[in-house]
Amino acid sequence: MGKITFYEDRGFQGRCYECSSDHPNLQPYFSRCNSIRVDSGCWMLYEQPNYAGHQYFLRRGDYPDYQQWLGLSDSIRSCRLIPHTSSHRIRIYELEDYRGQMVEITEDCSSLHDRFHFSEIHSFHVLEGCWILYELPSYRGRQYLLRPGDYRRYHDWGATSARVGSLRRAMDSY
Repeated sequence: MGKITFYEDRGFQGRCYECSSDHPNLQPYFSRCNSIRVDSGCWMLYEQPNYAGHQYFLRRGDYPDYQQWLGLSDSIRSCRLIPHTSSHRIRIYELEDYRGQMVEITEDCSSLHDRFHFSEIHSFHVLEGCWILYELPSYRGRQYLLRPGDYRRYHDWGATSARVGSLRRAMDSY
């Protein structure tokens, strides 16, 4: 079970809303989000309703302003609780529809280019656990949640390009 609290103002001030499960539309509960406290679980936050727009991965901790979660604005409109799993396994493919070179990963990778010589990845098959995909190496840039399932092209995970830099297991501890 997870618990996250959204605050309208910085420093955990102003109107707040507590959440413990996925929520496709947070708009009725607050107009802006400038600080967040994650008491338990890992969460993916979205700038738009229905899990759309920029995504931000948060784990247990205090985020006193939106720059702390690398937010581009004070807009958070939906959230997902990421289920805890003990095992993680993902297959990455060089080309769309699971074609080209394939690599299976079970651990975090801070640079897919350095390790596998991939600067673009066009399809994924998530076998176990949830993963956070980062556009740049060293876990930087735009973030995307990959849940178990098939991602045949980069549009399937919400990206505008196949550029991929790093990949991390969605876990509480690092």
